[in-house]
Amino acid sequence: MIKQFKCDVCDADDPAEIKCLRTYTNNQKIHVCKNCGFVYVRERRTSSEVAKVWSEDIFKNQSLKNHYSARIPAVKARQVFVADLIDNEIGLKNKKLCDIGTGQGQFLKIARDDYKAKVFGIEPSKQLCGELKKENIKSFCGTIEDIEKISDFKKSFDIVTIMWTLENSSEPNAMLKISGNILKDNGFLVVSTGSRILVPFKKPLNYYIDDSVVDTHPTRFSKNTLSLILKKNGFKVFYVNRYIDQDWLCIIAKKEKENNKISGDNHREVLDFFERWNKETKEHYLKKKQK
Repeated sequence: MIKQFKCDVCDADDPAEIKCLRTYTNNQKIHVCKNCGFVYVRERRTSSEVAKVWSEDIFKNQSLKNHYSARIPAVKARQVFVADLIDNEIGLKNKKLCDIGTGQGQFLKIARDDYKAKVFGIEPSKQLCGELKKENIKSFCGTIEDIEKISDFKKSFDIVTIMWTLENSSEPNAMLKISGNILKDNGFLVVSTGSRILVPFKKPLNYYIDDSVVDTHPTRFSKNTLSLILKKNGFKVFYVNRYIDQDWLCIIAKKEKENNKISGDNHREVLDFFERWNKETKEHYLKKKQK
């Protein structure tokens, strides 16, 4: 079932299409909010349907073009980066850590074995939960929305991590709200995602946007829009990594009201950014590929 969404960050419903992206998406539409500059897919399936695709196809089916596995050096490197960053900024030893969309459990294994955290995973795939069990990692097999119904998890964790997962949810606000519910009052939320919007180009555009079904990756955050959606859901930004030249954007936020004004992005700058990225890709990468 396809539903049309307003902007997840500011609830405005007046987006502009990023038309140059149609070249890469096989004519599927991606928009930018005119009010806050958030990049998102307006028409999406439900969270449960998208989670099912990730569990049963993208993770499971190795023949797919966009098949995903955490067990490659590049993904492990970013998981080690996040674990070490958390340990440096707030400490991991003996902390109760819950990872949402934990997949194969590689990050939790790193946090447990190398940093002595007490780990727990939330994962919708029965197959992957079976893999977690083999690694002696406790988990809840279901979506974050499913766990909201279980009172035992309320205010249970010192740290909740959402790593390269928030952008794959059709309902990012629900994911953040429930994360706040399962965090202790003095807890920290850690959100990690790619650093791609309004930063130096880090890859050709066709490596970032492709013709896969676009609602499997319905939202794309900049530092400003991620900070805004965190504020909207009751979090105050505590730490931001040097995302401008690092491959990742990682924000640590406290479960605390944010009273400061946070600005979004100018949507015209976002449109111009993608036009420049498109031109750069066509001039210097796609032409060579076609020769």
